[in-house]
Amino acid sequence: MQHSSDGTVRVTTAEALVRYLVAQQVVQDDLPGAPAGPMFPGVLAIFGHGNATSLGHSLERHRDELPVWRGQNEQGMGLAAAAFAKARRRRQVMVATSSIGPGATNMVTAAGVAMSNRLPVLFVAGDTFVSRLPDPVLQQVEHFGDPSLTVNDAFRPVVRYWDRITHPAQLLASLPQVVGTLLDPADCGPVFLGLPQDVAADAYDFPASFFDVRVHEIARPRADLGQLRRAAQALREARRPVVVAGGGVHYSLAETELAAFAERFSIPVVETVAGRSSLLADHPCYAGAIGVTGADAANAVAAEADLVLAVGTRLEDFTTSSWTGFAPSARVVTLNAARFDALKHHAVAVVGDARESVTALGPLLDGWAVDPEWAGRARTAQVELDAFVTARTAPDGAWPPSYAQVVGALQDVATADDYVMTAAGGLPGELNINWRSQAVASFDCEYGFSCMGYEIAGGWGAAFARDRGRVFSLVGDGSYLMLNSEIYSAVQSGKPFVLVVCDNAGHAVISRLQRGQGGQSYNTMLADSRGPGADARVSFAAHAAALGADAAEVSSLDDLRTALRVARESDRTCVIVTAVRADDWTPASAFWQVGVPEVSELDGVRQARAALDKGLAGQRRGV
Repeated sequence: MQHSSDGTVRVTTAEALVRYLVAQQVVQDDLPGAPAGPMFPGVLAIFGHGNATSLGHSLERHRDELPVWRGQNEQGMGLAAAAFAKARRRRQVMVATSSIGPGATNMVTAAGVAMSNRLPVLFVAGDTFVSRLPDPVLQQVEHFGDPSLTVNDAFRPVVRYWDRITHPAQLLASLPQVVGTLLDPADCGPVFLGLPQDVAADAYDFPASFFDVRVHEIARPRADLGQLRRAAQALREARRPVVVAGGGVHYSLAETELAAFAERFSIPVVETVAGRSSLLADHPCYAGAIGVTGADAANAVAAEADLVLAVGTRLEDFTTSSWTGFAPSARVVTLNAARFDALKHHAVAVVGDARESVTALGPLLDGWAVDPEWAGRARTAQVELDAFVTARTAPDGAWPPSYAQVVGALQDVATADDYVMTAAGGLPGELNINWRSQAVASFDCEYGFSCMGYEIAGGWGAAFARDRGRVFSLVGDGSYLMLNSEIYSAVQSGKPFVLVVCDNAGHAVISRLQRGQGGQSYNTMLADSRGPGADARVSFAAHAAALGADAAEVSSLDDLRTALRVARESDRTCVIVTAVRADDWTPASAFWQVGVPEVSELDGVRQARAALDKGLAGQRRGV
């Protein structure tokens, strides 16, 4: 490092990147006098020849300001970073860095998770030499017709901002855009930076001021008054509105304002997967989780509504039941920071921050009231849902338990300080319906990308983010086998969480889908998989113990509750294994469009196609 009298500092590209990241701070709340903290509180890294000798050197020099944590799998690191961002409500960003080649491509799936869930993660990967003099280098994939193409181009479809730094000076223009993208309420998502090995080591005279501390505040873009008036008019013309609370409620820190708005006008609130725990389970306006993995009581409210006020949701098919969950005549009003999401299905769009939009909409509705019979609709649904959940989660004396009974056991142990999460498979439906939120922003179900493996890596990432309570993550046996190495990362880093492994001997929810659409279970359960070892079983407790976790296998619901209580008080990562029933699912009647063959020799498939066509008859066509 060299200092100059002209106000510049001569450092390498890698060193400049690290210094800039260290200098970024963000206000953690927007209350007056709220403190600022590091925007980038840490790096999850696996070093190799693409990032060890330049970026690694610089990270080591700044290890106290930007701590580096060792992951075991690059995809796991990226998933942990995404879960961290969700738990921090997009107020802080983890960096995930890999070498070139397979280390980089391993992170592409994690980038897809962050992209679909609108979560900020900074991915930094090594790249081939810009000079091309040593080509082809180790782990380089060559493209005969385009020598500029590398595997890092695979990130382009799954990030908001992509750049390959081919000269040190490009950081001056690129890094402010990186930060802006990661913090933008509308365009928030993952960012990728490729660092060619020669450029990462090149030195440049950077302005010293480039590394000055910068304090950022999350913007709250206010909605256009005309848009708000049109939304208010649409609401005034409605008699049976429903609010659909999405993930944007959490990112806007809008839970309190949304609850007050709903209570003021007696509007039922249903939640998307990402919006779960926007309201507490006992709030008078809470009607339950909506959609394919939602409760029938909540879906009935949505179907009866004459107006849908969608707050901070991208309205994916599991929320809308493939756009059959709302009445064909119901109007859609959207409040969303992202114009792209606000304009879906020809909605009356309000583009702006969720909290500010809800707050501004209230006074425009003075004097308006919903139908008197509708004012108590949420409470009716809540009573129905509570009775349903109580029955579903109650022990029945049989072993193994259902998923719902496992959820009930966890509900008996967890407190308002705890954080519950899952992803993919059958657990999202079981938790979305049967979990009663005790605190806002205390639930994470990754269902935007429905990524198996998120549960374990995500539990580790959420443990970084939480400063109270315990993180509980529920995972199926199939997902455990896909990506379990971050159990060791959690043990090694001292960031403990509790993992509950639900073993039903296969991918049972996909088996259910196969059978439910007229086919047979094939290559999903262990019993119907090809090979002489199809009956072989994994000792998950022994495996987790080998990775350094405290592990236990239970054989009763009482044992499960005891193990959960012990794990909650432990300072180590704990893994609790329980068998679960493969075919005892919490029933839900919502429609979901999947690709069923139009012609088939199988009678069951023909019946499934007829049911599909019948369901599609009620699908909204975009207006």
